[in-house]
Amino acid sequence: MDLQNLAERYLAAWNETDPAARRKLVEDAWAADGTYTDPLVETRGHDQFDATLAAVQAQFAGLVFRLGGPVDAHHNVARFTWELAPEGAAEAIVIGFDVLTATEDGRIASVIGFLDKVPSA
Repeated sequence: MDLQNLAERYLAAWNETDPAARRKLVEDAWAADGTYTDPLVETRGHDQFDATLAAVQAQFAGLVFRLGGPVDAHHNVARFTWELAPEGAAEAIVIGFDVLTATEDGRIASVIGFLDKVPSA
């Protein structure tokens, strides 16, 4: 199972601003009942996760998600750091750490997210 590729597809969905294209990315990468949980939100299924992506994109318009380093993976589990920054910027505004679990057919079953660096209020 190529968990590096799955993590990259996951971040691509966070960056896709066209609603139809974003929804296709979600449906292609996620199990129908896949879950996403971070300190701010819990989702289950394509509709809830897609709505979360749209809300985050509205809040952080013009910023992009990128891997903050290599994806560390074994079996059907991957962990990786991600960054949210303006396109091409060296310094990230937000940094997080996600643990992704994949189904046997290579789709996302769950993501548990942690926020390591967030902007001050």
